[in-house]
Amino acid sequence: MHDDLARSLGRLSELALAYAQLDDSDPVRPVLDPDHAVDSLGLALPALGMDIDSVLDRVARVLAATPSTSGPRFFNQLFAGRDPAAAVADMLASLANNSMYTYKVAGPMVLIENLLVREMGRLAGFEDAEGVFTPGGSLSNLAALLCARNAAVPHARDRGVDGRPLRVYSSADAHYSIRKGVGMLGMGRDNLVSIPCDAEGRMDPVALEAAVVADRATGLTPVMINATAGTTVQGAFDPLDALADVAERQGVWLHVDGAYGGTMLLSEPRRHLLAGLHRADSFTWDAHKMMGVPLVCSVILVRKRGLLTALLNESASYLFQGDTDLYNPGTRSLQCGRRNDVLKLWAAWQYHGLTGFAARVERQLLLANQLADRVAAAPDFSLLRRPASLNVCFELTGKPSDAICARLHELGLAMVGHATVNERCVIRTACVNPDLRAEDLEALLDAIREVGATLP
Repeated sequence: MHDDLARSLGRLSELALAYAQLDDSDPVRPVLDPDHAVDSLGLALPALGMDIDSVLDRVARVLAATPSTSGPRFFNQLFAGRDPAAAVADMLASLANNSMYTYKVAGPMVLIENLLVREMGRLAGFEDAEGVFTPGGSLSNLAALLCARNAAVPHARDRGVDGRPLRVYSSADAHYSIRKGVGMLGMGRDNLVSIPCDAEGRMDPVALEAAVVADRATGLTPVMINATAGTTVQGAFDPLDALADVAERQGVWLHVDGAYGGTMLLSEPRRHLLAGLHRADSFTWDAHKMMGVPLVCSVILVRKRGLLTALLNESASYLFQGDTDLYNPGTRSLQCGRRNDVLKLWAAWQYHGLTGFAARVERQLLLANQLADRVAAAPDFSLLRRPASLNVCFELTGKPSDAICARLHELGLAMVGHATVNERCVIRTACVNPDLRAEDLEALLDAIREVGATLP
């Protein structure tokens, strides 16, 4: 073994443990001025290399200044916390450094990916699922858009879309990756039709069908309906069965973006939120959100085996030199070189099992509802609505939510985001971290009150 590699691995546990322990003493790292951080942290790229211990000392300094996503004051994103089995597996995946395009290069990692695709597909109701892991939900959604476009316009891969207007339908509360993907694929962002939502933030099936019918009548080509299972702000779930009825009547590909809410499939009391999913053509599911696997870990699943390969594959005799397509996931991927994101999910699954994942979801739901109860009972707070999943949206009555969130961060009290819902700027908390306790929620509300008292 190379001496510097041995030295690095020897210090790894020391560095990792020191970083993790900062969550107790410094859960919200100080806000750095980006205009001066390059100098203060010594980030400049040197002309001459340095010894490995000096490099690792710099890495430790940078890590200590990096925002924590696992401390008890982080409510800002739809991921949080650390999984012991998955974190170590992820580090080792980097050490192994396999690319996930062929069995020849990745070996049993391909078998793990196939097992995960099969089981996650079964949970989604896709009994003959095909799928592949991607670097994030945005890329999973892009793969679905590409498949839907290629299915609707079979000659598009070879001759292009020949200028015909192709329409995609998505709720007004859908993730921005759908709009970005439509633009990337040359369908034109103006051809993304925003369908209104009801008071709970769910797409209106009647308005959807009216839009599809009207477009067809004017010669436009409907390509895909994008439903959302767990919207980014309110955590709402679109009515999948009703949307599937529309998709079937109109002959349009139905995709379900369950990047956030797909994990509700593991919760028996909440699985009904995804009723009708088995009728969709494709499904995005991020294990790095509610399942707690380190970033990134997303899968795109299709209901009919062979579709991904048929719609995405390209011939490459220099790469695919043995085994069948089943064991060469590069034939159904957007990528050539692809990081191993399956080992960490597999390790977490070994550690928790389905029952452990289900218990985690139930515990986080309980915390979100406890926070909502506290907000609803407090005279100085206003709850937007009962949480549909792990997101709780509320206001400190009469105080600016955006200013509160900024001040919390500046003071090192909490990291929490704000969003606009029905023209109201609200505080949006995500109760995703499995290490959160009831007292952490109370401390957050106290901090919001403390900061709010200083604002007009």
